[in-house]
Amino acid sequence: MNLLPHVKSFIQAIGSYTSSNSLNVYNPWRNFDGVYDIGKEAPQIRCEQLENYLRLRVPHAKYIFVAEALGFQGGHFSGIAMTSERILLGNHKNKIIQPSLVIGCKAQRTSNPKHIGIKKTQSKLGYNEPTATIVWESIIDNKRDPNDAILWNIFPFHPYKTDLLTNRTPSDAELEEGIRYLNMLRDIVQNAAIITIGLKSHNTLSDFGINHSSVPHPANGGANDYRQQISELLQKKQ
Repeated sequence: MNLLPHVKSFIQAIGSYTSSNSLNVYNPWRNFDGVYDIGKEAPQIRCEQLENYLRLRVPHAKYIFVAEALGFQGGHFSGIAMTSERILLGNHKNKIIQPSLVIGCKAQRTSNPKHIGIKKTQSKLGYNEPTATIVWESIIDNKRDPNDAILWNIFPFHPYKTDLLTNRTPSDAELEEGIRYLNMLRDIVQNAAIITIGLKSHNTLSDFGINHSSVPHPANGGANDYRQQISELLQKKQ
């Protein structure tokens, strides 16, 4: 069965999303920013990178890791949840995390390396997200095939405060909107076990009656607890 049309339809669906409220939301597969994006081609690059990522994993993925929302250091520029530009570009300090494990081909940066205020390391290597690093390391360290895991967010877009290089917690209404896209993903990867990352994700999926396992979020000092619990969980799900 050729599932490529299903992947393309899914990407078209998220690419058509616009916020239904007045809060600030950036859709990386639709929006272009003239300051922080490298050019008007940025949304299309991110769509292509997400498509390459999903094509390696649909329909056979065994796990869908579900966190809360995209961050500016991760999916905002890479187009892939819990995945930083630095990972996609092969510039990550942990050389075990290679672009070939994520999208299977060469990636492109979409952040502007020359925007005002960018740090020297970010300009040279791309943005880096601590959560992305820890989650990818947990998959590899537990000897799981990276193509068996899809990283996602309940609200798959980037909610921000005032500046695009900030993050904010998605509203309850936004989380409810995001369930639609999670269910679309579940439809094309029907046998995957859902693993929530963080209490907000756990509570939201519980409210919607979606069966899942849960682990703590690695941010704010929770990295060790995350590593331990995801290791125990993946061992049980062998």
